[in-house]
Amino acid sequence: MSTLMEVGAANFAAEVLQSQVPVIVDFWAPWCGPCRALAPALMAAEQELRGKAKVVKVNVDEQPGLAVQLGVQAVPTLIVFKHGKAISRIVGVQSKDALVKHVLSV
Repeated sequence: MSTLMEVGAANFAAEVLQSQVPVIVDFWAPWCGPCRALAPALMAAEQELRGKAKVVKVNVDEQPGLAVQLGVQAVPTLIVFKHGKAISRIVGVQSKDALVKHVLSV
């Protein structure tokens, strides 16, 4: 199993906004229990969505500017980007199936 790509201010535009496929951005923190609980579902969703969408992570402790800019007020927050625009937002722990279904429906 691979590790999800960490993005920050330096590569957010290239990896998220300019992506040719939808992107799930996981705003998380290492001290957040629900974030750790969500991690296996995100890894499984990334495997299932390979080629159709991608999953990346933003550590809010290391990238507070991105979190503020995108209005993230709680972790975990997942924002789905498509064609450079935030099109949906999920707050809290989700199952792999719910994540995949959500991304494929937007």
